Amino acid sequence: MARRWCRLFPKRRDKTGKPLEPTQTELNMVLLLPAKLAEVRRRLSDISWWMRCTAENIARRANKEDQTSGRFWQGRYRAQLVLDEASLLACAAYVDLNPIRAAMAATPETSQFTGAKDRIDDLKQTGQPKKKRRAKKTHQWERSRRRKSSGWMSPVEINEQADPVGADKSDCGRRASKKGFLSIPLTKYLELLDWTGRQIRGDKRGSIPKHLAPILSRLGYDGHAWCELVLKFGKLFKRAAGNGDSMQREADRRGQGYMHAPGSAVFAESH
Repeated sequence: MARRWCRLFPKRRDKTGKPLEPTQTELNMVLLLPAKLAEVRRRLSDISWWMRCTAENIARRANKEDQTSGRFWQGRYRAQLVLDEASLLACAAYVDLNPIRAAMAATPETSQFTGAKDRIDDLKQTGQPKKKRRAKKTHQWERSRRRKSSGWMSPVEINEQADPVGADKSDCGRRASKKGFLSIPLTKYLELLDWTGRQIRGDKRGSIPKHLAPILSRLGYDGHAWCELVLKFGKLFKRAAGNGDSMQREADRRGQGYMHAPGSAVFAESH
């Protein structure tokens, strides 16, 4: 831990600006001070602290290049608890459809710098399995190391019956876990993403295709409510995201009367 901290915040650098290996004296300045060690442990496990340091580094470099000043992202970063599968699916779609909402792309396969495009690019290169065994083969392929563009991400589909609790690090290299996060296949997720993106960019909301309808029906959504949720996800929730029941449970856990969700009427339409 002390070595990691000293490499992240080095006392010395080489001529190229890279951190030098910390000396034992520098390590002892952390190891032999209990208060300092406790602070280092807390900061290394705090995503907000990590994000703050990352943003500062990018800001310094960008400001130097542009000869300006100011905070990177202007403080717009925040972390949210995602409390249920419905909100997890909506959150994933919200992130993957960012370029489409911003009118920077028309479809997921043309959306640069998104996980969805990386997954689609790999599927194009690999080729679709035959229909008879498509779902099983796609699931196995997602968990393998044979993904050139999307191999840094976890799979989409989770095997809820067979997967162990917690992250599956048995195949770790580029990614933190080979375990999925949604109970739908990758192909269904991408199809839903494509349909949703078209509704967001279109003037009128179309009906949900029959082969996708069961996904949203199981989560309690109609087409209009689903598109509104994905479109407004970033504004709808603050500290936690979930349906009415899961938000109330989270409020109870925190000892609060309710969890704030401005515009919650949109979310309520789906339940």
